[in-house]
Amino acid sequence: MAEPVSWFLVEKHWKVVGADGEEIGKVEEAVGDSNADIFSGLTVGTGLLHKGRFVPAELVAEIVDGEVRLSIGKDEFERLDEYEEPPPTKQIQAD
Repeated sequence: MAEPVSWFLVEKHWKVVGADGEEIGKVEEAVGDSNADIFSGLTVGTGLLHKGRFVPAELVAEIVDGEVRLSIGKDEFERLDEYEEPPPTKQIQAD
């Protein structure tokens, strides 16, 4: 059995599997604040014509080399929201 790894190591195209062991999709992006070590979740793609879905960190059961395991199945995954890119941050400059 593979050893768990940090979310920092998650790479694009890693396999994402549901609680039942069925492959759900592939990682598109790990989302979080690496400076503060805050893992928010993953964007998971299911195909070229489908928009990625956002999987919150609390639904990630385990991360091992090359694979992310979720605590939900495919049916629940399909009810998750599509991922919306956050707007760019603006810096406010002092007068």
